[in-house]
Amino acid sequence: SFFVFQGQNIFGLDIIETPEGEKMPQLIVQKELDREEKDTYVMKVKVEDGGFPQRSSTAILQVSVADTNDNHPVFKEDEIEVSIPENAPVGSSVTQLHATDADIGENARIHFYFSNLVSSMAKRLFHLNSTTGLITVKEPLDREESPNHKLLVLASDGGLMPARAMVLVNVTDVNDNVPLIDIRYIINPINGTVVLSENAPLNTKIALITVTDKDADHNGRVTCFTDHEVPFRLRPVFSNQFLLETAAYLDYESTREYAIKLLAADAGKPPLNQSSMLLIKLKDENDNAPVFTQSFISLSVLENNSPGTQLTKISATDADTGRNAEIHYLLGIDAPSEFNLDHRTGILTAVKKLDREKQEKYSFTVLAKDNGMPSLITNATVLVTVLDQNDNSPVFTHNEYNFYVPENLPRHGTVGLITVTDPDYGENSAVTLSILDANDDFTIDPQTGVIRPNISFDREKQESYTFYVKAEDGGRVSHSSTAKVTINVVDVNDNKPVFVVPPSNYSFELVPPSANPGTVVFTVVAIDNDTGMNAELRYSIVGGNTKGLFMIDQTTGNITLKEKCVLADLGLHKLIVKAKDLGQPDSLFSVINVNLFVNESMTNATLIYELVRKNIETPVTQNIETTDTSSPSSDYVKIMVAIVAGTITVILVIFITAVVRCRQSPHLKAAQKNKQNSEWVTPNPENRQMMMMKKKKKKKKHTPKNLLLNFVTIEEAKADDADNDRNAVTLDLPIELEEQTMGKYNWGSTPTTFKPDSPDLARHYKSASPQPAFQIQPETPLNSKHHIIQELPLDNTFVGCDSISKCSSSSSDPYSVSECSYPVTTFKTPVSVHTRLTDSRTSTIEIYSEI
Repeated sequence: SFFVFQGQNIFGLDIIETPEGEKMPQLIVQKELDREEKDTYVMKVKVEDGGFPQRSSTAILQVSVADTNDNHPVFKEDEIEVSIPENAPVGSSVTQLHATDADIGENARIHFYFSNLVSSMAKRLFHLNSTTGLITVKEPLDREESPNHKLLVLASDGGLMPARAMVLVNVTDVNDNVPLIDIRYIINPINGTVVLSENAPLNTKIALITVTDKDADHNGRVTCFTDHEVPFRLRPVFSNQFLLETAAYLDYESTREYAIKLLAADAGKPPLNQSSMLLIKLKDENDNAPVFTQSFISLSVLENNSPGTQLTKISATDADTGRNAEIHYLLGIDAPSEFNLDHRTGILTAVKKLDREKQEKYSFTVLAKDNGMPSLITNATVLVTVLDQNDNSPVFTHNEYNFYVPENLPRHGTVGLITVTDPDYGENSAVTLSILDANDDFTIDPQTGVIRPNISFDREKQESYTFYVKAEDGGRVSHSSTAKVTINVVDVNDNKPVFVVPPSNYSFELVPPSANPGTVVFTVVAIDNDTGMNAELRYSIVGGNTKGLFMIDQTTGNITLKEKCVLADLGLHKLIVKAKDLGQPDSLFSVINVNLFVNESMTNATLIYELVRKNIETPVTQNIETTDTSSPSSDYVKIMVAIVAGTITVILVIFITAVVRCRQSPHLKAAQKNKQNSEWVTPNPENRQMMMMKKKKKKKKHTPKNLLLNFVTIEEAKADDADNDRNAVTLDLPIELEEQTMGKYNWGSTPTTFKPDSPDLARHYKSASPQPAFQIQPETPLNSKHHIIQELPLDNTFVGCDSISKCSSSSSDPYSVSECSYPVTTFKTPVSVHTRLTDSRTSTIEIYSEI
């Protein structure tokens, strides 16, 4: 038996027996063969016998499949699009076609050829290699003739089904065509030239320019322009059309004709261009007015000229031609009658005599008119300057000058200015000033006319000065004139008011206590050597008058009683009266003490004078132009500190007072009680002697070692004081001390005691006098230390000094600023001080003092 191995079910064996009985195997194809899939099969054939043991044999069988033309050609790409520039040389490759055939041998040999559907132009321009399938350029291409070609290519292996491929050949543009220019005239030309009026308005259309280019894209994009600057422009209206029109005003006189070269260029690289010429001639119009050779004509002539004097020749030109350029001259309507102008020649003459002092300059217009239609006129300005001759004398602005100068004008200061004018000009008007009669009291600047004094003025000695000033010009034949000058010395507030009544600070006036309110008790009289407002005086009370018992009339100086006197008002009253003038800008003032003694009679004038003397030595704070520099916030802090300190002080004072009083004997207390009940209202020498004897006896019995502080108060000055601008707070500090201890202190320069037989007014004055014992200036800090004024012995007047007023006991003027020479005894005990303000506010001030 026979067997086939690895036949892959494609081949099989069929056994055929011959007549002889032989068995012959036949190879049978069981499936359709395809050489393109597999062209060779290798199999193993095995034969076995029927014996036992069985024998076999194998053989290798190789079957080769022969090719048949069962596959047609296939193009790699059915559609191919290629681009080739139109300037591609002949023989240039366009594209390479690729086709395959699965068969082999002759069955796989492919033949390429154009289809009959390809145009004859394409067959003419392109060549197809039938074997390789390469398409090449056969003849030069022209995109403008045919921009693209369709080539249908067939590939055949000899069978009936050739393969097809479409080749689309795009011929790309090359800039090989120049632009074309087409001119269509809007204004008909004459002999090929356009005639245009020079008055043609802007945007006048001349021609329509059309440019074309056969190339494509940017190679066919054409621009048109002129080759140089001309008053014309090409305005695009469409993509390839331009309007030639006027772009500026034309001027025949500057350019009479234009040869415009039109250029058309495409956008290719390199660009191609074309040019064309267009001629335009301008027609003249009367569009130019005459032009003066000088638009501003300036000339000069001496005054006092002869009539008919020729001044100048005026000329003008016209850029036009013919009648348009003919000119004649005219005077303007503003021309004065002194001048004349020749219409044809343009000669200007002065027909009248000119006077520079009446009119120095003449300005007018002249006209130039052409003969055009319509005629044009232009004008020029003529300025005629009349030159000066020295025919006038200097003129003062005033025939007489009156100057007013203050008497404190320093030497060589400016008194005034003399102004002189001269109608002439130049050196003829250069005036020199001088003072006649060799006056040495004053000088005058020859050029500026400033008068200055060589002396010092004093109105009280001489009120005015008079002299003459000469003015002379600088002409060749000079002229001169004179003027009177009077200098009046004006008063300056340089004198203080001087008191006439009272004659001194030590005089006094008796005031009966029975006088009614409003009664004039005294009249203050002051004089001022100045004049006017500088001598106008106003009176005011600026110090003293602590009880406000008196008032003063600010104009008359009358001191009147403000209210009815009571028992406590008896005694000496010290008023500080201020006399102030009304001078500007700074007023001057003087002050004086006015001593008013309120009593029924004056029994002992010596005692009163002694009281006045000691009263003057007692400092009294004046309310003259003081300024409170403390701020409200700082005052508030100070007051709060003073309240706290004052509270502590009061407690200490009460404690010390209680201890001291416990140590006093009953006899000392009885003596104090008798002292308080004693009669002191009316001064009586006998009473004083009795009191002094009682005090001496009591001193022998009791000699306390400590001091007794009764009370300390602060009394504010009354607000009805005319010149009291601010609250002047005064301290009234009577302190009752043990008299034997008082004798141990050195009182320095305090006033001497009264004589034993003098009236006992000291104690009365100390108790009832309105004079304050102490005063704090507004700028004094509330927490600063002040001296406590001790209570003096009964035979002394009250004397005090604080650290601010700096009073001097040796000075006759109690208001002069000097250092205080009093050796003041002070206490270390803090004293609580209560202020009674006008607005009912109460504050406590702590005053520190040392013993």
